[in-house]
Amino acid sequence: MKKTGFLISLSVIILALSCQKIEHLPPVPFVRFISFEVFDTVDILGNDQKSGRLKFYFEDGDGDIGMNPPAGEQADTNNLILELYRKKDGIMERVEKPAPPDSILDPLMPSSYRIPYMEAEGQNKILKGTISVTFLYLSYTSADTIRYDFWIKDRAFNESNKASTSEIVISQNNIY
Repeated sequence: MKKTGFLISLSVIILALSCQKIEHLPPVPFVRFISFEVFDTVDILGNDQKSGRLKFYFEDGDGDIGMNPPAGEQADTNNLILELYRKKDGIMERVEKPAPPDSILDPLMPSSYRIPYMEAEGQNKILKGTISVTFLYLSYTSADTIRYDFWIKDRAFNESNKASTSEIVISQNNIY
């Protein structure tokens, strides 16, 4: 009798656990700004550098974030897109990337980034987490105040919402 009661109790617990609802999120990714940290560092040659680290939260309902490294000639594999804004006369203005051959980039313009391939294990393919990206600033002035707008693309080329950093003073080590 005790054995039967135990098995019934165990069956009820297993049934209750298996009936938990699977979370559903849209297949279009979502991003949210967490922080931007400016700090001093040393590069691989021993030179003093100023760096910045963007940290953001992401979620994707179908779990197709990230791309494999490019193999030969491949279409656009950049899936973290950043736009630079500079403060001029108290107003944030978007900095346009120049077209070749006059491709002199703003020294604070971020490079293109590729989030590596990720895949969720199991039946629920939702991916959630935080991503940190570090920038090296080779040239800046004490007056440089910037902001980045950023978004991600998944493997189906769905684009997330745009998120923005707070205003960042490059010359001051701080968490923004």
